[in-house]
Amino acid sequence: MTVSYDGVDVVHEASVALRPGEVTVLVGPNGSGKSTLLRTIARLQPARHATLRIDADTDGLTLTTREFARHVALLTQSRPTPSGLTVRDVVEFGRYPYRGRFGRPDPHASAAIDRALALTGVTELADRSADRLSGGQLQRVWLAGCLAQETGVLLLDEPTTYLDLRYQVELLDLVRDLADDHHIAVGVVLHDLDQAAAVADRITLLEAGRIVADGSPEDVLTPERLTAVYGIRIDVDTDPLTGRLRTRPIGRHHARHTRHTRTERLGTTS
Repeated sequence: MTVSYDGVDVVHEASVALRPGEVTVLVGPNGSGKSTLLRTIARLQPARHATLRIDADTDGLTLTTREFARHVALLTQSRPTPSGLTVRDVVEFGRYPYRGRFGRPDPHASAAIDRALALTGVTELADRSADRLSGGQLQRVWLAGCLAQETGVLLLDEPTTYLDLRYQVELLDLVRDLADDHHIAVGVVLHDLDQAAAVADRITLLEAGRIVADGSPEDVLTPERLTAVYGIRIDVDTDPLTGRLRTRPIGRHHARHTRHTRTERLGTTS
């Protein structure tokens, strides 16, 4: 797909494959086109040119909005704070693709909502007013609404925003569970490269609207490539505790601290 704003291309012939049972993470500097690409896949952003296929037989661009929403769900970066609605009411919004015409009931709604509340850990908040929640709680409630949609493809745009460390880890664990246990194809935009390395099967690295690398975390997150794309020295090693890749941006003060430490050691030795 190619996406333009005011006649200027901002995403250039980008191609992404989201596969069932896999987590694909989009990373890159601010303005690299990550969120634009995700929103275009979700049909919220028009493209100058695009091909969108859901499995081999379904053209995603020819489906009605309701039909498409039975295949693809998107959690956007920011959503309004609902007023006068309970948490259960908000999560129930995710069932809109399954509501019949003229108000016919959705027989599977209650079970889907209960499952989504449980998966995101907000069951105890179900009857609480949504406008009384913290930012992190509300983020999980909106995610529950996406899960209640029961789609085969789940798109998450910076889902760890507003979450404290515990809930960031739990949300990324949930993302892995959705892929591993429920065979969902997950596409995620993340800024944190260590989180991306921890959760991803594949990483797609963007720079200035172009995909510059796509593959396993080990293949994509190399110090040379990250340093070139982000414009700052980034070292990469393996965390001895988890065995996962770990990135280390090296700023001016880090380098100064390293020099001072080295000088102190030399002074002690002498």
